[in-house]
Amino acid sequence: MAVGGVTAFLSALTPATASSLSDGSAAEDALRQYTQQTPRWQRCDEENPATYQCATLKVPLDYSDPGGEKTDIAISRLKASSAKERRGVLLLNPGGPGGPGLDLPVSVGADFPGEVKRQYDLIGFDPRGVGRSSPVSCGLTGDEQDMERPYKTGTFAKDVEWARTVAAKCQAGEGDRLRHLTTRNTARDMDVIRAVLGEKKISYLGFSYGTYLGAVYTQMFPRRTDRFVLDSAADPARYGRGMFQAMAERAGLAFTRWTEWTARRHTTYGLGHTPAQVRKAFWDLIAQADRKPIDYGGTFFTGDTIRAQRAMFSRVQKAATWVAGLKKAAEGEKPDPPGTPEQVPSPLRPASARDVPSDNETASAWAVLCADTRTSWPHDPEQYRRDAIRDKARYPLSGDFESNIKPCAFWKPGSEPETTVTNRVRALILQNEWDPATPPAGGQAMHRALRGSRMVTVAGGEGHIVNGTNSCADNSATTYLTTGRLPAEDLTCRAPAK
Repeated sequence: MAVGGVTAFLSALTPATASSLSDGSAAEDALRQYTQQTPRWQRCDEENPATYQCATLKVPLDYSDPGGEKTDIAISRLKASSAKERRGVLLLNPGGPGGPGLDLPVSVGADFPGEVKRQYDLIGFDPRGVGRSSPVSCGLTGDEQDMERPYKTGTFAKDVEWARTVAAKCQAGEGDRLRHLTTRNTARDMDVIRAVLGEKKISYLGFSYGTYLGAVYTQMFPRRTDRFVLDSAADPARYGRGMFQAMAERAGLAFTRWTEWTARRHTTYGLGHTPAQVRKAFWDLIAQADRKPIDYGGTFFTGDTIRAQRAMFSRVQKAATWVAGLKKAAEGEKPDPPGTPEQVPSPLRPASARDVPSDNETASAWAVLCADTRTSWPHDPEQYRRDAIRDKARYPLSGDFESNIKPCAFWKPGSEPETTVTNRVRALILQNEWDPATPPAGGQAMHRALRGSRMVTVAGGEGHIVNGTNSCADNSATTYLTTGRLPAEDLTCRAPAK
């Protein structure tokens, strides 16, 4: 689309128009064909209980043109176990963007406390373009789906070509549909789900990117927001490129903490008596692997593929065990089995969906992220080169991974400006201190943006996602969902000492 065409479209979609799509009676009339659908509930599959039911709804691809092209939204439901105690619906989102959520009522909801399951219908859904909701596909190869691209002078031109190719293949495969795969439209889809289910308000539990989706819903539909729990929150102002760069910042701090923890346990891990010695042992392994890859458990690790395990350093014991084994392998000893390396829990590593194109997770993730945040991505490849060099110097563990070029550099704009989150909606934010994907600073920023919220921080909490890992935090969420009571003030829970 030409620049003039984009400008004309955005001028037509004024803030008043966008607002009317949220709460105005005229918009409600235009959406009546969607909000008054009757779901055809059927058993989802044979592996799960018959009470786990699925249906497919229709929503407009473009909410400014409700009479135009439609798209599917797959939803699921486990009814509240007590009709007498039932309060309403609890929508669930696993994160992403690109994460399918249809199975969450049975996969995550099975572990919810009984009082939550008695009060709420648990509602899962695959967001637009994801899983069984008219899934997008760009025809990406396995290599094109790999986003782990550290900066190197000799490979940067190939990285630029990769980013350009992904954007071009998605545009060729999905065309105009791409600009409507946005968080704001997913929030509108959630509101259609609310209306179809006959509810005046929804409650919500979202993880990781799902916290941003939830926050956008509170901004667009504040009067339809009930009890919202946001687990491992992203900074709504840094959503986009800033999310990646925040991960590099936190990885550096986590690595420093790991060197201190490991040095106190030299007799166990043999990596050094001081943090400086542990640090040197690690970087010596990087240098050795750059010269000749290290065979560790049948996998050959280069220096870059070792650094790619950066998320592991948020879990000090796991990282120490893994690096100690790598060191033994590098010295020609036979180490214990290495276990499964930790993947980066990033916006582009959602859960798997079934019966969808093989590149759907990656394609839908880029589609949403790039369409949402067009202003946060430079279009000049040289800017990415400069940033990657700068951030590798600042954050040697992973700064270049996060700041290197991405397909969003070549993506066409989304259908409307990104959302500024600022309101007084009540919400509960849960946050681990050592979360490698959504660092505590992001949760604190979300807390400031949602001025009616309370925040529960798990001091010493490791890894991405709090739910089910800390009884103190879990109890706060359960109390809020079942009684509506937020903590009187922000709360600090403690993780067990290691």
